[in-house]
Amino acid sequence: MLNKQRISIKQAKPGLIVSDDIYNSTNQLVISKGVMLTDRIITRLKFNSISEFNIIQETKEPLMPVKETSYSQKVRESIEFQEFQSAFTEQVDTFKNEFNKLTDKNEPIDIDGLLEHTSDLLHKTRNGIHVFDMLHCMRQYDDITYVHCMNVSLLCNVFGQWLKLPDKDLEVLTLAGLLHDVGKLSLPGELINKQEKLTASDYITIKTHPIQGYNILKNKGLDPRIANAALMHHERCDGSGYPYKIKGDEIEPFAKIIGIVDVYDAMTSARVYRPALSPFEAISVFESEGLQKYDPAYILLFLEKIVQAYVGNRVRLSNGKEGEIRLINKQALSKPVIQLASSFLDLSKEKDLKVEALL
Repeated sequence: MLNKQRISIKQAKPGLIVSDDIYNSTNQLVISKGVMLTDRIITRLKFNSISEFNIIQETKEPLMPVKETSYSQKVRESIEFQEFQSAFTEQVDTFKNEFNKLTDKNEPIDIDGLLEHTSDLLHKTRNGIHVFDMLHCMRQYDDITYVHCMNVSLLCNVFGQWLKLPDKDLEVLTLAGLLHDVGKLSLPGELINKQEKLTASDYITIKTHPIQGYNILKNKGLDPRIANAALMHHERCDGSGYPYKIKGDEIEPFAKIIGIVDVYDAMTSARVYRPALSPFEAISVFESEGLQKYDPAYILLFLEKIVQAYVGNRVRLSNGKEGEIRLINKQALSKPVIQLASSFLDLSKEKDLKVEALL
């Protein structure tokens, strides 16, 4: 007899059959009932913040919970991470107070003070991909907007270094990342922190935050790229973004950079309604959603740098096998070449096989 069983997204694995239609927070159908799970479908569920759902289970034995990956455990247990997390929590509390002052039209912006939050944290860790690892392993915070702005600022700084930006431009980009979501301060707090499904009306209101942010920043005496980045960070190169659906070169370059980092951080940060996506799962989502949304000069470098950082790392694949990342597939960045015990496996040629965890 077929039984229906409710499982968490962490328990999802290829081969399970979905017993009911699955909808996202905007009531759009994500997966139809009767569909067999694959790695790609599981990633789609995670991207749509599906935390649990029903499957058809033929055995009476419950699925065992999935253990946390050892790579994350290693990072969390390191002294470097513990010092970083302590400093991060302290900086967020201070930043929160200063951030809230920005809506006061008569309150000047302390640029040096704001940048100090980011620079202090960067000094707590080795730079580059280590910053990504630190943020990926952070615990869940209640003040999502403030934490997200801090994350984006830190990652923009690393991205700007990868782009070899001059020091002054790097400083502006870092500050733009810190302030990109300032418009959300003008929205009702209960809407920003809402846990249940957002209504169509909620989405309309939330989509006003880029314009709200621009209006807050435009007369603060800042580099104009900062206000423009707040206005345009949800625009996309193919015209699919908002608020104005502008395209390509019409978009402020710093907004293009922040737009990429903004999406990456949202995907790789844990929320109450879903677990964090791994770096390779996030890259897979970028690829499946369409890289044409982003400036190729930025998105390809960003994703390649992330993947390159994990070459040589041991990984566990979705079929349970373990190996080492040896080569990058530039045409399929989420699908590297893996060295197994006695052979090489090109994941780009394996449709339903993926990197499941870093070891």
